[in-house]
Formats: sequence, C-alpha cells, structure tokens
Amino acid sequence: MFVLHQVHSVWRTSSFTAEKLTLCLCLRRCHTTQRGAANTQLIKKHKKERSSCQPVLDLFDQQYSQELGDLWASTRSALLDPQSWQYGVLLNRFTAVTDVTQILQSQGFSRFLPQTDVSSPLSNSKNQTGKDSSPQCVSASPALSQDIRSNPSVTLPHPSLQCYIHAHPLRFPSQPHRHGQLKQYYLLNAASLLPVLALQVRDGDKVLDLCSAPGGKALAILQCATPELLCCNEPDPHRRDWLAKTLESYVPHSLHSKVMVSAQDGQRFQSEDVTYDKVLVDAPCSNDRSWLYSCSSQKGEQRLKERARLPVLQAQLLRCALSLVRPGGLVVYSTCTLSSSENYAVVETVLNDFPEAEPEDLWDEIVAPLSEHFVFRPSHPGYGKTSHKHSLLPQEGALSSYPHRLGILVVPQPGKTWGPMFLSRIRRRT
Repeated sequence: MFVLHQVHSVWRTSSFTAEKLTLCLCLRRCHTTQRGAANTQLIKKHKKERSSCQPVLDLFDQQYSQELGDLWASTRSALLDPQSWQYGVLLNRFTAVTDVTQILQSQGFSRFLPQTDVSSPLSNSKNQTGKDSSPQCVSASPALSQDIRSNPSVTLPHPSLQCYIHAHPLRFPSQPHRHGQLKQYYLLNAASLLPVLALQVRDGDKVLDLCSAPGGKALAILQCATPELLCCNEPDPHRRDWLAKTLESYVPHSLHSKVMVSAQDGQRFQSEDVTYDKVLVDAPCSNDRSWLYSCSSQKGEQRLKERARLPVLQAQLLRCALSLVRPGGLVVYSTCTLSSSENYAVVETVLNDFPEAEPEDLWDEIVAPLSEHFVFRPSHPGYGKTSHKHSLLPQEGALSSYPHRLGILVVPQPGKTWGPMFLSRIRRRT
C-alpha cells in the first residue's frame, strides 16, 4: 500500500538581520585564514593523507588509476586536501535574502547560474509527444541568449534557482536550525545541483525523489519550480528524520500540501494513484569524499566489501524509477562516486534490460555552459565501445557519441574541487 506521511510543521519565514554582523565577522576570519593557508599547504596535505582511511585509499589508487588514467593523480590530490574543497551557497527563494546576497557579493562570491531577464511563454506547456517544452533550469550562454532573441521557439532557463560559489575554498557559515523558522541558504557541493538541473522540473509536475535524505536535492527542486507534488522517499528512520528537519527548515507552510515524505523501500516503491512526470534517483553509493575520512581501517575494509553489492541495489532503484515515470517522462540517476561500476555500468545494464528507456545527451545542456566551473569526463575508457541495441545507438547526424549519452562525470581537480558527481538522464519512451 502506498503510504505518504505529510511533514507537519509550521514553516515560517525568518529575518536575517540579526545574524548579519555574525556572518560578516565569520567571513572575515575565513578570509584571513585563507591567506595564511598557502604557507602550510604542503603540511596540511601530508597530514590529511596520513589520516585518510588507508584501505579505501589503496583501493581508489588501484581502481581510479585505471579508470581515470593520468587524471587520477590530480583528482587524488584534491580529494586528499579537504582544506581546498569549495562550497556553494544555495539561496532559499521562500525567504528574504537581500542581506545574504550583499554579503556574498562583498566576499567575492558569484552566481553559479546567471539569471536572465527574458521570460518564457512556455513555462508550463508540454508538446504533443509528451516531452517537456518548457524552459530548463540551466543558465543561457551568450550564444543561446542571442538565439532566444532571434528565435522565440528557443526554450529559456528557469530564473528561480540561485546558488553562489567562490573561486577559492571560502566556507560560508552555516545557519542553526530554529523550530518554526526558515533558513535563508543551504551549503552544498555545487556539483550536486547538476542532477536537479538535468531533471528539468516544471511548475505543476509530479516529482518523486526516490532516495531523498538528507534533502538537499529536494530543496533544490523546489527552488527551480513549484511542483504539484514532490514526494520525498526515505526508508531509513534516522535519515528520514534528517530529511524532515531539512524540509522544516526551508519549505514554507504554503507548500505543506505539495511536499510529502514517504518511508518505502525504493527498490519496491509502489504508487497506485500517482504517475510521476520526473523521478530523481540519487542512489546510495560509495561516497568517495566521506569514505576517505569517516572510518577506521577496519570500517574501511567492511565498507569495501559492501561496495561490491551496491551496483545491484542501484540498478534495481533505477529500474523501479523507470517503472514509475509516465511515458515521455524523465528519470535522472546520480551518484557521488567516481566508480564506473556504480555509474556507467549501472546505466548500461538497466538500458539493456529496459527497452522503453532512451538515454539523453547532457553534453550541450550541462557540460558546455558549465565547463567554466567543473571538470567533466564523458565516460571512462572501455565503456560505450561494446555493441548495443540499435535503439540505443545515436541517430545519424547526432551531435555527440553514445558514450556521452550514458552520463557525465564531474571530477574534482585542484582549483575546481567540485564533485565527484555522476549523472545520467533517461527518458521513458511514449
């Protein structure tokens, strides 16, 4: 039986004025620390490498040196230097954020997705094939902006989502949870927004976030549009409480009836009375960042044993998502690992078992406009080179090759430490 539990809380907006001075002082301290960090960079990197979980690092060295080739050395350096990690600041459109924006800009933060002043007349429309013809939630390049002015049929970026990033690892202070008040921003790895952008959520969509906790991507979905329904599913009780707290901290009471929390097993999720337009599968994975630091050697060895079983779980989650989305609807699969066995191999396996599924190329939509911020890798050597069903091959005249369509990978690099983040978008055929 499909059981949905509404998150019952009084969600109200909060004032940021009282915290403005505290934020300024915190950021000045961060800036001072940043200037002095260069002198001790080598010492910090050495210490961080020694404190990493050695069994995990050993496996990463063995696996990723093969999958990433020469790129692994610089990726390894970025992962082993947490002091260099960058953080994004996602603003909450349900609160007043003028003061936050001013502080961010004064500290050198810039918009991750530049806004456009042009609005689209197609914001809630769908074409006759069932595919979305409404504007995407990604920023327009100068060339696209020119196309928009000269061709009204070109779709436009959605104006809502506002995230600020910094070229340096300047950490913006977090806001404490206060019952009944809304936070004004959410700190995150900016690469985690890419699956949400690829999902192309529109006003009035019915959306399922199949593996929702801790709730950052659900929050980002609500920054892009106001869906008719956003079902946030999380079977684990502890993580579900975390999810509910996130929603309470950021979502206003006016959306209370549209945002719901479910406790089903994502592998066997059932929805007898709802067909979803969009489904996000941000799958459980061997999180490369956290696994390097959050465990002892014994725990690391245990996790590595569990790692081998993850692709089976991930593939089943993706199959379930494809069975829940309407014909013509979209499923986005994502992880925060570099591992090809949890990324491209999972997508490829499910595509071969699911003839109704068609992978979509994200290269021009995500990679081209955002390559200034991220280091992307289309596919690791060896994937996309085997034979596939004819229906999965690119059509004659396609702009990019089949490996691109399996998904894209954000690879952390010094100076661009975002990721790891893998994403693949699949459309269920009509």
